[in-house]
Amino acid sequence: MSISIHISAAGISGMVSATSGASMSMPPQQKMSNLFSQIDPSSKGAITQSQFNQAFQTMNPPTVFKAAGSTAVWNKLDPTGTGQVSRQDFVNGMKNLMVQLRQETGASGAAQTSINAAHSLDQLG
Repeated sequence: MSISIHISAAGISGMVSATSGASMSMPPQQKMSNLFSQIDPSSKGAITQSQFNQAFQTMNPPTVFKAAGSTAVWNKLDPTGTGQVSRQDFVNGMKNLMVQLRQETGASGAAQTSINAAHSLDQLG
């Protein structure tokens, strides 16, 4: 038996299948790891910008990520331009981005979301 868990609290809206008995309140690291698995279904251990962009378009990311755009988010996940992001770099990078973007949005209000998202991404590098 499986259940569906909505992971919008992790920063990316989407549905994830989990086995019965799984914790409904997964830590953010686990949620991001599960998201990575959805983007990397062949389990290669790294994702490309193309895979990330496709997921960004189909998984309905939160407004702060949409405002920043997939390229800006990818550039923060892959700051050295290798063209690939490992599971660990993805998990850590997405957690850090969500914390930063939420702080910026909470402090400035919804009217400044787009400006703050872009500014936050610039400041993280």
